[in-house]
Amino acid sequence: MQNYKFIIVISNILESFCWCRYDGRLSKYCKKCYGLFKFYYLCRRKLNIAVIMEREIELALEVLRRGGIILYPTDTVWGIGCDATNSDAVERIYALKRSTDKHSMLVLCSDADMVVRYVDKAPAIAFEVMEMAEKPLTLILPGARGLAANLIPEEQTLGVRVPNHQFCQALLRKFGRPIVSTSANISGEAAAATLADVVREIIDGVDFVVNPRFQGRPTLKPSSIIAFGEQGEFRIIR
Repeated sequence: MQNYKFIIVISNILESFCWCRYDGRLSKYCKKCYGLFKFYYLCRRKLNIAVIMEREIELALEVLRRGGIILYPTDTVWGIGCDATNSDAVERIYALKRSTDKHSMLVLCSDADMVVRYVDKAPAIAFEVMEMAEKPLTLILPGARGLAANLIPEEQTLGVRVPNHQFCQALLRKFGRPIVSTSANISGEAAAATLADVVREIIDGVDFVVNPRFQGRPTLKPSSIIAFGEQGEFRIIR
């Protein structure tokens, strides 16, 4: 909400600017002010959306903090998420997806600073690639630590992505920890590009479903994946 304080200020100024405003509408005498009031109503609309998103984020945070799992939109496809440090929540997702290939889920981080708190052997080149990526990119990095044990494979690697997605970024910044992100489908089935593609079993198995109005403009397909070694060697997986 802090980013929208300027909207409130500007809106209040514009509201008192035109003396010929009539009953909350533009009268025929206000045509000279049409441009200003068009901006005014745009500001108010953005403010309303921001308030609704803030409430949605608080509901999602409440679920995450108590160890629940959520169904939410990302920069790629719809995902199932939980606190990446909570082993019980991670196990619930494996069970919901009927996953036999455990230790395969990635996490979302708000930025590179969050990433380095949970991987301590990632080469510098990996972060350069992350910075240059123009499309969603998941990096598999060495030296995973500080997360749920059932999320980290024997080789101690971690799949991470920094999403270019308004809702995800706001949620991650508020939560302050990585959030699991795995496609919202039963293992072996197609990923759900939209909420309408998510099967009822998944929807009924989560604790909270984020309003699809915050889907934004995702790619509607899984991200690219590159695995890095400690010395900067890499392998393109997808």
